[in-house]
Amino acid sequence: MEPENHTQISEFILLGLSDEEELQSFLLLLFLSMYLVAVIGNTLIILATVTDSHLHTPMYFFLSNLSFIDICFMSTTVPKMLLNIHTQNKAITYQGCLTQMYFFILFAELDIFLLFIMAYDRFVAICHPLHYTVIMNPRLCGLLLLVSWILSVLDSLLRGLLVLRLSFCTNLEIPHFFCEINQVIRLACSDPLLNVIEMYIATGVMGVIPLTGILFSYSRIISSILKITSARGKYKAFSTCGSHLSVVSLFYGTGLGVYLSSASTQNPRAGAIASVMYTIVTPMLNPFIYSLRNQDIKGALKSFVGIATLHE
Repeated sequence: MEPENHTQISEFILLGLSDEEELQSFLLLLFLSMYLVAVIGNTLIILATVTDSHLHTPMYFFLSNLSFIDICFMSTTVPKMLLNIHTQNKAITYQGCLTQMYFFILFAELDIFLLFIMAYDRFVAICHPLHYTVIMNPRLCGLLLLVSWILSVLDSLLRGLLVLRLSFCTNLEIPHFFCEINQVIRLACSDPLLNVIEMYIATGVMGVIPLTGILFSYSRIISSILKITSARGKYKAFSTCGSHLSVVSLFYGTGLGVYLSSASTQNPRAGAIASVMYTIVTPMLNPFIYSLRNQDIKGALKSFVGIATLHE
């Protein structure tokens, strides 16, 4: 006998991070502040790179795209979470859940691809500096970005379609603050084998391969830097990729932390709490990481703020 058909499902329940009533106001203020900081910070990075002609280079082209993706990435989960906390209504419609899941996967994978492309960009800049402008030409940059979008759209669409075929019964509570695909699949009454197989394949293609490329790029970068004789030259070479390496470490480190915390604890909400790191904290910190030690970004931000002030 077939389980209850999923078309009869109207909504899921997002349990969120905590049931404690006294914490709700604090959580609302905390995540609203973090969201606003992230949106403002990433928007400033985009405006600075667009308005300053000195930053019209491949590195800052990809950085501005990363900032845009980070804004979208956070916007798929945080506004709904804030609304649920404010209204004390934890429901999300079936269609809303699928939509959130689709865009979350899309922007998460775009983040991964952009970090990989930026690592390749730094590899070419440091290991092949004389051929940098020839290799990283506008056509290649646009093509790399286009391929990233196509692969991410196709995979997120495939995952969404595979979830559509699942049937759900009575347990519709998701121990998370957004519709995380693994948690949704666990609620299914029907056989999720195809979903699990696709997730393993997608993890290899969309996760392991880019990470391998990043590690290979930085192994070559470090090898090239060590061959530089002057300390000033080493510092200059490392400073061009230090920010990106910090962002990569933060993104993959927090993602690994989510996986380990979920696997090592019986608390179903432990993964949700750990997910805050890579879904909210990392996109919030990225603008600061890229601007604190980057004189070009600092200069562009000062110029942009100055121009904005003059137009008031």
